[in-house]
Amino acid sequence: MEGGLAAGGGGEAEYTARLLIACPDRPGIVAAVSGFLFERDANIVSSHQYSSDPSGGRFFMRTEFFLPPGADPAALSAAFADQVAGRFGMEWTLRRWGERQRTAILVSRQDHCLLDLVWRRRRGELETDIVAVVSNHPDLEPEAAAAGIPFHHVPVPDGAMEQAEAQMLELLAGRAELLVLARYMQILSGDFLARVGMPAINIHHSFLPAFAGADPYRRAHDRGVKLIGATAHYVTEELDDGPIIDQDVLRVDHRSSALELARMGRDVERMVLSRAVARHLEDRVILDGRRTVVF
Repeated sequence: MEGGLAAGGGGEAEYTARLLIACPDRPGIVAAVSGFLFERDANIVSSHQYSSDPSGGRFFMRTEFFLPPGADPAALSAAFADQVAGRFGMEWTLRRWGERQRTAILVSRQDHCLLDLVWRRRRGELETDIVAVVSNHPDLEPEAAAAGIPFHHVPVPDGAMEQAEAQMLELLAGRAELLVLARYMQILSGDFLARVGMPAINIHHSFLPAFAGADPYRRAHDRGVKLIGATAHYVTEELDDGPIIDQDVLRVDHRSSALELARMGRDVERMVLSRAVARHLEDRVILDGRRTVVF
């Protein structure tokens, strides 16, 4: 039930729902939303809002609330669209707490991000069902099999990315709502991203915008950096330039070799990617052009 904003996760409370809103800022938005929910005996338990500029900016809001037993979410969604969303020109999503996104993972040979996502899903830290692991190499099939996740080997010979993307599109069609690039070392085309029908999150092994592209740890070592980091961002056609969801850094010094930087970087990468995926699944991320608002 949505007006086109975000994607969500799961939880424990049967009658809890989440509402995400983005719209031009103007007086009365919070009052209209809270009044609408109050009239339907909803109990707001969490609400966060942000305005990029109170004069002509954008307004963003994330609200969690309990509905009384027997409430009809479909009727609530229709009424909100008619009575509130249209009046304020809102992009919005209303999602029941129990709705879960399905996630597909693209990976190459490095396993640390994949294993961390699988482990956190098993522990209940990621509110999703991982429905597929797709790789351009067969190396990680045993890891996927051990977790009970279907594995699909889609090789990418030189000059054959278009054919590989066509095969992946066929595999993924209608099967997932989120695509995660867990160190997938191929560049996806704009055509693939437009046709795959779901947002994609990538982990880049650098604190963007520094050291975009390949081999960032070697280049960071050559420059003698004192910080290394990782960046999780939505994937766009332009390489490593999508809206940033999460970042983190580690302090290093001249004694750290390029191999040591890569080892430390793997720890940052898996943490940053897992946080970004969790925030997306929990409806905490709203796009604002090239930026994100993360509640």
